[in-house]
Amino acid sequence: QVPLVESGGGLVQAGGSLRVSCVASGRTFSFFAMGWFRQAPGKEREFVAAIKWSGGIAYYADSVKGRFTISRDSAKNTVYLQMNSLKPEDTAVYYCAGRYSYSIGLILSNAPEYDSWGQGTQVTVSS
Repeated sequence: QVPLVESGGGLVQAGGSLRVSCVASGRTFSFFAMGWFRQAPGKEREFVAAIKWSGGIAYYADSVKGRFTISRDSAKNTVYLQMNSLKPEDTAVYYCAGRYSYSIGLILSNAPEYDSWGQGTQVTVSS
């Protein structure tokens, strides 16, 4: 597995912005897609956003659409999640994940579809 390392989490007031990053380290890699998921205390891990590495097509959960933007920098092997207009309910540990290849019926919002995961970064939004 390619190690994924998240950074950029922290504490922010409601209405504020934060950007989290995820770097694939160790060697040159080629993911078909990467995604961001989050898990709040006592809740299941949920899909936030995903991006196809080739072409940059992005997908978002309804709860973050219009507020969050996922992007990638191929030269830096990095995927970003820009989070604007943050709400207290966005508080969670945010995880990035990588999917190596395409398959028929692939659903990028489905966590088990991913092959590699980061350790997570805490995002806390105060009211």
